[in-house]
Amino acid sequence: MIIMQMIVQQFVEWTKKKIRHHSETEKRIYFREKEIWWAALGKNIGCEADGKNELFERPVLILKKYSKEMCFILPLTTQIKSVRPWYQALVLIDGKDNAINISQGRVISCRRLLRKMTVLSDGDYEMVFDQFIRSFNKK
Repeated sequence: MIIMQMIVQQFVEWTKKKIRHHSETEKRIYFREKEIWWAALGKNIGCEADGKNELFERPVLILKKYSKEMCFILPLTTQIKSVRPWYQALVLIDGKDNAINISQGRVISCRRLLRKMTVLSDGDYEMVFDQFIRSFNKK
């Protein structure tokens, strides 16, 4: 029962923050493909990638920019797993090993983007993009 109350409280806190992000219409965010940002991903369901700490945030790679308000992202994790093709291991942030979680890609509003961290090199971006495309191969 206590665990359920904690989960409900996390959803309530995330909902409050989500309303605030949604209503920030004057906020202009300039972003590009290859950039890694902290993004407010929220409290999600089941095995979906959650954001962490009080801002429900996690680093994400902007894989594709669709418009000035929408992009396709891949979340990052420091939990390196050898399950391929779902994770692409990279060294990205402050010399720490990170992995890009290919299986958790999704479209988000740029209103979820909080602050820019870094930019991937062209070679690393191409490697991740190719791995993402190969993950759809039926073999």
